[in-house]
This record gives sequence, structure tokens and C-alpha cells, in this order.
Amino acid sequence: MPFVTVEGARLHYAVDGALGAPPLILSNSLSSDLTMWDRQVGQWSRRFRVIRYDQRGHGQSSAPEGEYSMAMLGKDVLALMDHLAIERADWCGISMGGMTGMWLALNAPSRLDRLVLANTSPYMPPAELWDGRIATAKAGGMEALATPTVERWFPPEFRAQNPETVERTRQMVLATPVNGYAGCCAAIRDMNLRDEIADIAHETLVIVGERDLSTPPAEGERIHSTIAGSRLVRLDAGHVSNIERPDDFASAVDRFL
Repeated sequence: MPFVTVEGARLHYAVDGALGAPPLILSNSLSSDLTMWDRQVGQWSRRFRVIRYDQRGHGQSSAPEGEYSMAMLGKDVLALMDHLAIERADWCGISMGGMTGMWLALNAPSRLDRLVLANTSPYMPPAELWDGRIATAKAGGMEALATPTVERWFPPEFRAQNPETVERTRQMVLATPVNGYAGCCAAIRDMNLRDEIADIAHETLVIVGERDLSTPPAEGERIHSTIAGSRLVRLDAGHVSNIERPDDFASAVDRFL
């Protein structure tokens, strides 16, 4: 399996699509891995060279101890792009992946073309919430967080009607290394891009889940109103809208790109 060494870690990644096709990078949420994009890759790889990767501390990427920062997560992407000889790419990130994309658009704007920010926010207080989740993970492992996470991510009706999808997602959360989860919680806790995102000049699509409890629609609406010229798409979904509404999500991104 392909890996790239970055500062202080090894990133696991996967590539689908033709070598000469325009690159599209997909970035996963907190406590997930690159398989969260499985339902979109087939469609998007017909037009794009799709690059998925496990964020630092997630999936098969290494999970160094200590607190991470959004700058660290963004620089991981730049190292991956350099490794693959990608000068510029379109970006699609959900939740923490959207946060990583906003950091890149602000700090390495020449490396991104179009930007899809799904179910995300530039600022997620209070700090105590993230400190509490870090403490829970360290005390009880991901077992203490897996079920509450999927209950927060998916609306009750979806959980009742799609138990296999929910259980597969729960297992993905459960497999997240505690060090990686805690490190990324710290990155989210310390992030504040509220004012800076007004400087993003990339073509941007914001996707919100109307039933998202983690990053409610108002968060996406705020991003949309702050980034000049951005577009907004609403899906009848919770927090991981690409898993809950895979075809609608894929089509919305396809139309934008």
C-alpha cells in the first residue's frame, strides 16, 4: 500500500483514475478514514485523478503522540502533493477535511483550484468540549466514543433504516487510534479561521446537512456568506452527508466541478 513520509508521520493514500486527469484530493473527517469516500470514487474517477488519504492519526496513517495543529494537517497535504508531483488540485473535504481545505486555501492558495467544503466550520468552540472528548478517549478508548459519535452523525430514522451503514461507520470510528483522535481534537479546538476565510478567493462550494448536529446548517451558511461568490447546496442529511446521501453528494460535487 502506498505511503509517504511527512514531518513526524507516515501518510497512507490511494489513487484512482487516469494519471493525466485533473487531480481531486479528498480529505476525511475526524475519526474516519479514506474509505468514507468509497461511494463517490467510482463516479469521480471517470473525470479526475482522485487522491484519497488518511489524515494524520487516522486509518493506516501513523498516529504520533501529542497535540496536532491545523497547520500540521495542511502541511501533510502539501508533502503528499509534492510526493505525487501535483502542483495544483481541486479539493473536497468533509468536517475536519473541510477545515484542512480552508487552511490550505489561506496558507497555500496557489496549490488549490476549486474548493468543496462539506459539513464543516472555521471555528468550533468551546475548548472544554474538545478537552472532554480527549479525556474520554484516553480514559475509555474509542469504545467510549464510537456509538455516541454515530448517533450524533446520523439522524434517528437513517440509523433505524440503514443499520449496516451505521455499523460500518461505527467500526471505522472504533478503529481510529486514540493518539490520532486526541491529536486532531486539539487541532480543531485551537482552530479559529472565522475572519480569515473572507480572504479565500477560490471558487467554493459549501455543502450543508440540514440535520447536521455537529456542524449545523448555520455554520455552512456563515462560510457561504463570508467567502465571496461561493455556492451553497443543502442536503437532507446529518453530519457525514457523503455517507448518508452518497449519490446526491457525488452529483452536487460533479456539477460544481
